[in-house]
Amino acid sequence: MVKNHFQKMKKACILLIALFFGVAINGFSQTSAKTDFFVGKWEITIFGTPNGDSKMITELIRKEGKLMGELKDATDSTKPAIPITSIEEKEGEIEIAFSTSGYDVTLPLKKEDNDNLKGQLMGMFDAKAKRIK
Repeated sequence: MVKNHFQKMKKACILLIALFFGVAINGFSQTSAKTDFFVGKWEITIFGTPNGDSKMITELIRKEGKLMGELKDATDSTKPAIPITSIEEKEGEIEIAFSTSGYDVTLPLKKEDNDNLKGQLMGMFDAKAKRIK
């Protein structure tokens, strides 16, 4: 009878240990850093502008919960970087605002897949962004 009771306690102890480890592993997996899709380096091409196609490089970072960065000319590293004045985020979309040639412009981009975005600068010029790995 004591042996039977000992076996039940042993099974209960093993079950509790397994349950504890299952809960612990599940908890740790949920606290791991979630990927931040838009953070990283992107090459943005705007097609058909009055000055031809325009290629820019940006590295978006998240600081204090907000995306920020600057735009650099991909073909001429001597040109000064253009500060991004704001980035609005929605699920799978961003809208980048900046000033160029005396105009405030916006560039909304939507996620196409894990490495590509697509949109239009001011609703007039097609634009694509490709993640730089």
